Formats: sequence, C-alpha cells, structure tokens
Amino acid sequence: MGSAMAPPMFRLPSRFRRLDEILADLPLDDPMLLTELDGYLTAIAVCPDGITPSEWLPPIWSGNFGEDAPFDDPLDVQLFTSMVTARHGEILRDLGRSKHQPIFDTDPRSGEALWEEWIDGWAMAMRLRPDAWSAVADGDDADAAAALADLLTLVDVAGDNMALTSVEINRICDEASAKIPADVLSLHTWCERHRAPATLRAAAATKPGRNAPCACGSGKKSKRCCGAD
Repeated sequence: MGSAMAPPMFRLPSRFRRLDEILADLPLDDPMLLTELDGYLTAIAVCPDGITPSEWLPPIWSGNFGEDAPFDDPLDVQLFTSMVTARHGEILRDLGRSKHQPIFDTDPRSGEALWEEWIDGWAMAMRLRPDAWSAVADGDDADAAAALADLLTLVDVAGDNMALTSVEINRICDEASAKIPADVLSLHTWCERHRAPATLRAAAATKPGRNAPCACGSGKKSKRCCGAD
C-alpha cells in the first residue's frame, strides 16, 4: 500500500505559500518551514494544557518567552504573527467540525505525502508540556492513548530511533499520512472532554474575527477572504 497523496505546495492557497516563504527567510540556520509549523500548531491546538501564544509563538523563531519575531519593521512582526495565529485558528475551527487536513510536503517524483517534517513539529510542541501528554498516555481513555502512541511511534521512526525491520518501518510509513488526521481527531475529542472551559475559551480566542483584516495581507475582511466557509 502506498502513502496517501498530498497536494503539492504550489496548489496550496497563496497565503500558505507566502507563509512558507516568510519562514524560509527568517535569519536562522535551520528555520521551521510550513509543514513543520503545521505539525507544531496542531499539537498546540490539541494539547491537554492550554498554552498561550506568548509561550508557543517564540519557539517558531528560536526566541524566548514573549519575544517578538526577528523582523526590523514592527508591521512585518504583526503580519507574520497574524498569519501564524490565523493558521492556528483554522486548525481549531476544522477540529471543531471533526475535520483535520494536515499540510504535508510532497515527493515531486511519486506525489506521496512526506509526513516526517510535520511530525517533527508535533514533537517540538509536545516538549512544551510533557507532563500533560503523559496524562493522556497513562489515562483511562484507550482511544486517546492509542492515538498518542501512534504519533509517538512516528516521532521515533522519523528520528530513526526504533529497532524495527525494514518491512515494519515501511508499513508504518505507508500508513502515516492517513493515520495522522484520525489520531489528531481522537486527541481533540479527549481534549474537549478534559480541558477546563476557561482553557477552551482561551484557545478559541486565537481564531481571527470574521470582520478583522485577513492575515494573508490582502486587505480584505477575513470573512471575504481566507476565513470564508
């Protein structure tokens, strides 16, 4: 069985391509690109503990708590931050509709989804709240624990940290791009039941208002641009 097909980067909406370009231009030796960012934001969205943007934003540019993105122009800082938080809000919105479409890079030769960078971003976000994730793994919800175990297996496979046969690794890799959305939805369901109401309200607050300017920089209102249903 081959890996699921993923939309090539050039077919993604222009706001995602623009965000990927800005990430690539950050003054870092190894910047986080769009696929890794998407995995990171997804883990933030379903984290058992609520994490404020002032904490989860700076690691994207290797910054410290509360530190702004490394742009000279404050307007560039605002635009970049808005674009990132808008994607976080989109993920939350889709999860609330029981949907999840991760952004994977694509192998240009085969068209197969390349999920490894996405899972690296997921693992990076998990490191912000290791004890909270341990509570899921050790809890009494078998579906959530199994979903987390799947994702942790992918983290280990991507990091070449598993003593498995090539056949076993190939099977895991072939199933990864289909398993990831299902596992994320299982964890979101767990989160909806166990997070405190105040935490859920704080997470929802990161969604852009429909009458706010769209984070893609088009100048249109969100509801008439990227926030359109």
